[in-house]
Amino acid sequence: MEKRKLVITHNLSDQLTEKIKNVIPDWEIVVGKDRTIWEEHSSDAEIIAGWKDGIDRFCLKDETKLQWIQAWSAGVNSLPLEQLALKNIYTTSANGVHSFPISETIFALMLGLTRKIHTYVQNQQNKKWHHANMKLEIHEKTIGILGVGAIGKETAKIAKAFGMHVIGVRHSPKEMEYVDEMYTTAQLSEILPRCDYVVITLPLTKETYQLFGAEQLLQMKKTAFLINIGRGDIIVEDELIYALEQGQLAGAGLDVFETEPLSEESPLWEMDNVIITPHTAGSTEHYDKRVIEDIFIPNLKAYVKGETPSVNLVDYNKGY
Repeated sequence: MEKRKLVITHNLSDQLTEKIKNVIPDWEIVVGKDRTIWEEHSSDAEIIAGWKDGIDRFCLKDETKLQWIQAWSAGVNSLPLEQLALKNIYTTSANGVHSFPISETIFALMLGLTRKIHTYVQNQQNKKWHHANMKLEIHEKTIGILGVGAIGKETAKIAKAFGMHVIGVRHSPKEMEYVDEMYTTAQLSEILPRCDYVVITLPLTKETYQLFGAEQLLQMKKTAFLINIGRGDIIVEDELIYALEQGQLAGAGLDVFETEPLSEESPLWEMDNVIITPHTAGSTEHYDKRVIEDIFIPNLKAYVKGETPSVNLVDYNKGY
């Protein structure tokens, strides 16, 4: 009898691999980041953990055995969601893995811009002793968090430690812990003029694509900072560049961009009021461990019992 097959397109420690084997001891388990390891096995895999460019050519044939994809990222906009929905293939995301590292990055960017750390690093390289007109502080300011999921909630929690007033924005305005006021995305114009910091943690969907453009940037305070760790296409990048050049906001911390890597020709590289990180906000030493132990194994235990994987199950209608 042919063994059922799990393909993991990432390198895993022996310890994590063994924990998976303990759940499915009779399965064939293929583990490895190198394409030559997983490519030939992806066409008859029942479960694939980790989506790679081009893998759909093998695993989404008409006679596919694929039943479930475990994404290695919180965002699933790079997956062929419509095709997966038509084939009734489950997709689960890595949502929740990133709440600690990304919330830390958010505050690193906010504090860096507020306390001019990036300016002082440049001055240090040039052996330049200069005050740089540093005067702002983060305490007791107002933060607007667009997207109050796991990342947004952790960001709100940290914000309260700074005595900040927290405004949350999501599809549902129901109350959330650590959030002082909740609004929907349709009410953005009401909250943007009040925020000293605007943080975008939204997933990329049809509804959030280019949600933030010239109109929203003009509604922000000229003294406010914009942080984007969601997806680059949520912001109209040319309009953000123009707003920064015209002084319509104080600065921006950007981890994601419309095109990645960011072009060397982009004016953002040269702006003194911008901090750029290369889509690394979610990087952490605990990434694989959290994906496997907190999401994949609980779902795998349910799956082998004939149940639907429920942790971070993607709703294809919503796109996340």
